[in-house]
Amino acid sequence: MTAASIRDWEKRLLDTGYAIIPDLLPTSELAALEADLESDFTLTPFGDGDFYGHRTKRFGSLLRRSPRAASLVLEPTVLGLARGILASACERIQLNVAQAIEIHPGEIEQFPHCDHDMWAGIKGSHEYLVNVMWPLTPFTAENGATRIYPGSHHQHIESLNDLGDPIAAECGPGSAICFLGSTVHGAGPNRSNFVRRGIVIGYSLGWLKPYENPWLAYPPSIASHFAPELADLAGYAQHRPNLGNYEGQCPSILLRGEVPSHPRATDCLRPDQELAVAAFASERRDRK
Repeated sequence: MTAASIRDWEKRLLDTGYAIIPDLLPTSELAALEADLESDFTLTPFGDGDFYGHRTKRFGSLLRRSPRAASLVLEPTVLGLARGILASACERIQLNVAQAIEIHPGEIEQFPHCDHDMWAGIKGSHEYLVNVMWPLTPFTAENGATRIYPGSHHQHIESLNDLGDPIAAECGPGSAICFLGSTVHGAGPNRSNFVRRGIVIGYSLGWLKPYENPWLAYPPSIASHFAPELADLAGYAQHRPNLGNYEGQCPSILLRGEVPSHPRATDCLRPDQELAVAAFASERRDRK
């Protein structure tokens, strides 16, 4: 997809709060990923709680469960969308979540919510998060397709009564359901006789605490096998200035074989900060 096309999807996403992009990945790729995760779907118990759902299964750490999950995280169009939307408020984005969800028959509608509410910061000046739902099975209104409330990212919601009518994000494997962290949404009820399976990949501002703890999900022994861009997204990169370091170094040193027992703390500053700090230090040295 061209840069102009990505900008068009970005505009649609910002205007309405969501966008369904068809045919981004081959259906065979999603089917192969689903096959890799089949035992995890079988072994994972139902959730415990009215939000996660009592007839819904969820599990994360997808990048270590199947190498095919990386193609979803690194899909160029959605990655470009996420970077374009979030870049005004951070230097780099990060992987916020990579989770599989299986909704069983009899599950009720999920509580409508905004995912950015997991963070306590003041909202409205910028986005915190971009999510992408990848269906593994067809999403229909009958089997619990994600319900999205168009335009809700522009509203101040004090009560569920303030919401308009949702749309059911109906589509099949290969399509990408994109929505902002400020958009109200929730899984629909599964009134069918079949499970609804999907993958949610989320990207957030690089200076936020992510929903899924990446260093527990992907310790160095796992992340050392990732492509560099994937390792960066999974937390093995600093966010200037000096945020997320390991012993004053970029945590990517943990992926490069033998790690020094006493790493050398090294500045990781933005260019404007480097100039200010260098000028300050130079003046103080000249005073000696």
